[in-house]
Amino acid sequence: MKLVGELFRSLQRQRTTNFLRSRVSKPFAYTPTVRPCRTITSSPRRSVKQAADDPSFSSIVDNPPELVRSGRRHGPGLIILAIIPLTAFVLGSWQVQRLKWKTDLIAKCEDRLSRPPLPLPPQIDPSAVADFDYRRVLATGRFRYDREMLIGPRMRDGEAGYMVVTPLERDDGGSTVLVNRGWIAKDKGDQQARPDSLPTGEVRVEGLLREPWKKNMFTPDNRPDKGEFYFPDVEQMASLTGSQPVWIEQTMHPSILQVYDYVDRGIPIGRPAEVNLRNNHAQYIFTWYGLAVATSIMFYMVAKKPPTDVARRVRMNKTW
Repeated sequence: MKLVGELFRSLQRQRTTNFLRSRVSKPFAYTPTVRPCRTITSSPRRSVKQAADDPSFSSIVDNPPELVRSGRRHGPGLIILAIIPLTAFVLGSWQVQRLKWKTDLIAKCEDRLSRPPLPLPPQIDPSAVADFDYRRVLATGRFRYDREMLIGPRMRDGEAGYMVVTPLERDDGGSTVLVNRGWIAKDKGDQQARPDSLPTGEVRVEGLLREPWKKNMFTPDNRPDKGEFYFPDVEQMASLTGSQPVWIEQTMHPSILQVYDYVDRGIPIGRPAEVNLRNNHAQYIFTWYGLAVATSIMFYMVAKKPPTDVARRVRMNKTW
């Protein structure tokens, strides 16, 4: 193995010696590179003014970063949110006017209740009833039980019943009017079950002169052919009984023991002489104005809130 190694090294030295001899035997050619000479002048070099040389210069890098979003900032929902407080404010202002109107109406009706009962004239102009709404009146005559009508169902203290409407035929040559005598229990609907509620001879009725009721959209129509009445249609009931379209609500102030006695005997329980007009406009004012304030705060928060979708921070120069 040593002999092989010596032979390999000897061949390597021989190859190196031959390579060096071949390179030295060839002449080396040198070609100089000629470069143009730069012209030397004595004029001063012109300087270029940079933007940074100005002391008042403000770079984009010096400006604080701002959140910028491409496209629309808010959609149509913000417009709807802006309309809600305006609408609520208008409705609240309208309820203020309604409150004043209802307060004046209640005061007017209470003033009429404080006056002594007015004898009912022989002939009544139905168009003038509105000017005497809640006016206490007196009427005498005889009840026409053969034309009696029951309006119901009507609830009183959780018990179902009817409202008894009986035409009053006046003896003094006056017209016949409709009298709402009051409430009876459902099991006393038949006249034979309540003989004490059918006084004979001349009766004296004290009550309130009221405007005709208005039917709401949930109340079914009356069916007089079947004797079913669901609301007091004064015009219709007057034409069926040959009466004037004048509605009188009989008033009474029974004690609690008398009420129980009337219910057992089937005697109609009349209404108290008081104004029962609903006046919830103050609650409506609070509701609408509260909604206007709440939605205004929501609108401000949404309008000032930065966008939640894709946004980027950039440095902007607004002095260009």
